[in-house]
Order: sequence, then structure tokens, then C-alpha cells
Amino acid sequence: MKPIIVRSIKLYPIAMSLVETLKTSSGDEPFKTGVVARLETDDSVVGWGEASPEIAPGYNYETVGTALHIMSEFLIPALLGKTITSATEVPSLFSRVRGHHMAKHGLEAAVWDALAKTNGVSLAQAFAAYLPADHQSRGYANVGVSIGIKPTIEETLEVIEKRLGQGYGRIKLKIEPGWDVELARAVRKVYPNIVLMLDANSAYTLADADRLKQVDDLNLLMIEQPLGHDDIYEHSKLQPQLKTAICLDESICSADDLRLALDLGACRILNLKPARVSGYTESLEIYKICVAHNLPLWIGGLMETGIGRAANLAFASLPAVTLPCDISATDRYFDPDLTEPPFFLGANSRIAAPTAPGIGVEVVEERLEAAAQRWTSEQVYKNYF
Repeated sequence: MKPIIVRSIKLYPIAMSLVETLKTSSGDEPFKTGVVARLETDDSVVGWGEASPEIAPGYNYETVGTALHIMSEFLIPALLGKTITSATEVPSLFSRVRGHHMAKHGLEAAVWDALAKTNGVSLAQAFAAYLPADHQSRGYANVGVSIGIKPTIEETLEVIEKRLGQGYGRIKLKIEPGWDVELARAVRKVYPNIVLMLDANSAYTLADADRLKQVDDLNLLMIEQPLGHDDIYEHSKLQPQLKTAICLDESICSADDLRLALDLGACRILNLKPARVSGYTESLEIYKICVAHNLPLWIGGLMETGIGRAANLAFASLPAVTLPCDISATDRYFDPDLTEPPFFLGANSRIAAPTAPGIGVEVVEERLEAAAQRWTSEQVYKNYF
């Protein structure tokens, strides 16, 4: 690989209006927020990365504010002027900063993009270069769709009908105590054969085991992160009580976390969000563990713009990503997106991974500037709080 020298990095905190608000057990998401990183090399190649923290510390402790601080004051100085031959060198450059995985991911992703463009390869090809020869990209990702908490079961069924009509082959329902068993039974009664899963977003405790057992007869693909966001131990106590597979999400922040979860029997499926684990370098290590343990794997989403979505699609096209991913088409979230062309849902509930060098899409910088301007307005916070 031809190396790059990092000349400059500019950060854009963004707020983007969503096509529809997503409600989870953690609350409503009125905007897609994040920090976009524009990295330029000495050869004037531009690499793009996206950090995906929220306005408030809901999904994890990071926010747009913390990401801007950590990226500006600590991570960018560690990259400027550096000669980088492989993006896998970036974690060691960031090693003095503990945590702040989303901030690290946004900058590491920009390095992956710049290096891939410099060497004329797609991001999917760049990832596959660090895997065995039989792990080349399929060229597409199998995808599903996530449906937030609605006021009524009837409204939920209407949305499911719409998404199935659009061609999505897997339905994920957000749940919380009081909006779970009755909902799942009603949906399964109407749709006995669809691929269906539940996502609890850490809304339950081990004391709810008997309630969670009530969905065991519904032939669910999985129940995602039912217990604490940072818990592995109690999930290891819950999984043996359930026929339904537990999928871990928030509590797996590194390859070591996954090793521990597997040793304890805490899950039978993994949702990997590259942003959650600090980037694609760590994601590749986790991918290898999944291969070694034959662990079903899928790629989750944080409502990324086309910048992060393109990179996640590239990773999701790798063959050991065996379950439908939370990477919906562009029109599910944004109109317009920050990038062109948009991503479309194809036949068999698939989205094609970009094949052009790097992330394979073009950033429309006027839209990026508008999203950054929206972030600076007080309205973002007014709508949230």
C-alpha cells in the first residue's frame, strides 16, 4: 500500500432532519447528529469519516460535544503530519486516550478512506486485505429495517406492511416493559412467517426473565441487548433460561469483551457497530473471532449519513456477516443525504456495496455545510429537551 501523510483535518458537527422520528426505550431521536471528519493528505486526497454520537449521552456516554473536544484536542494532533501505511496503525496512535470509541472511529474511518482512495481500491477490498483469501466481499449486504415504538399495535402493523412492501426481509421491533409480549404476539399472528426480532435497548433486568420467556414460542431470530448496556455477566445468566437467542450490542466494546461473553455463554449472536468498538481495525479482530466461533454476526447502525453508511456497507458485504444488517436505504432516513448517489434497496433485501475507490460515494459539501449550520442553531437542543 502506498502510504499517506496527513496534512489537515477539519471537523463538522452536524444535525440532520430525519424522514421520521425513531422512538426507542431510551426516548425519541429528533435529529441525526454526529461529527464528520474531512482528512486531506499531502497528495490532496480527501478521506471522510463519521462519528455518530447523539445530542445527549443516551446510547453511550459520548456526545457531539465530547467528540469534538476529544477529536480536536487529543486525537487530531496524534495524526497530523504522520506517515501512515495502514489504517490499522491508527489505534496505536490513539492509545494514550482511553475510551471515546466513537470519536476514534470517525477519524480512523477517514484514514481508511484516504488510504483506499490513494491506492485505488474500494473500502471493501481494503478490509478484505486483512482477512483470509476466502473472505472477499460479496458485493452486497443483506439488510433489514428497524421499527421504533409506535402509539398502537395497529400503527406498528401498518408500518410493517409498508416496510415489507418496500422489500425489507427482516423486521426489528423496538420494545420496552409494557410494550413487548402483546406486541410481538400480535405481529406474529398477522405475519407468521416473516423474519422477526426484538430490540430491548437495555430496558429489562434479570428479574424480568419470566416475562422475556413468554416470547420463546414466537420463532424470533433474536432478542437484542435485553439487560444492562454494560452488562455481560447477567446476560450469561439469562441466556440459558431462554430458547430465543440473545444478541449483544452495547456491552461489546472490544474483541476482549466478545471473548468474555463467549466464555460465559452470554450471547448466541453479535450486533457489531464499528463506531461502538472504536473503528474498523477492532471490528476486523471481532470479525475473526466470529469466524473462529461460528458466531452469527450482523452490522448495526447508528442512523449514519451516506459517509458512515457506505463504510458500514463495505464491512457488511464480508461473507462472515451472516445475518441481515441494520443498514436501510437512504430514503428510510434522509431527504437528501450528505452523499450521492443514494443507497437503494435491491432484490432479496440487499443493498449493493460501493465499488469505487474508498467509501465510493461523493460528499455534497453544500449539504454538509448546511447540516453543520443546523447544528449551531439552538433549535437542535430545544427540540430535544
